Amino acid sequence: MVTAIPTASRPAIWPWLAWALLLIVVDQLTKQWILAYYQLGDFTPITGFFNIVRAHNTGAAFSFLADAGGWQRWLFTGIGVVATVVIVWQLHAHRGQRLLGLALSSILGGAIGNVVDRLQHGYVVDFLDFYWGTSHFPAFNVADMAISIGAVLLILDELRRMRKKSGA
Repeated sequence: MVTAIPTASRPAIWPWLAWALLLIVVDQLTKQWILAYYQLGDFTPITGFFNIVRAHNTGAAFSFLADAGGWQRWLFTGIGVVATVVIVWQLHAHRGQRLLGLALSSILGGAIGNVVDRLQHGYVVDFLDFYWGTSHFPAFNVADMAISIGAVLLILDELRRMRKKSGA
């Protein structure tokens, strides 16, 4: 017979939501700073491989669908809203799993940060520009970093789970 764990003794979801909120705040503050001090295309060289730049991305990762005519703004906003609901549900269902919680809440904070941009501006503000010679990696932001780190942590969590199942 399986007995349910009383809700009072289950770990809280609030630390994960607080982490996501912190990421959203840092993301939005950095983007507001870029919008206040840089015009579109302006950049400041920092090192021989890194610039701060103001770029606008109307598409998704790597500017996917950036030239689609405007409808993609609502598609990616909708995807972000659906992802938010699913992630909060998963955080609630798996709140005792720390690595999974950190992964999901990082993705949550990043997704919401970029949705805020799409709703507010119609594009995502990017400003981190890494390059080698004349080849530039697509510019990105704090939200993108949070999503990427969260995705890596999801993979690590799954690998760890698979290893435990196999008894290794």
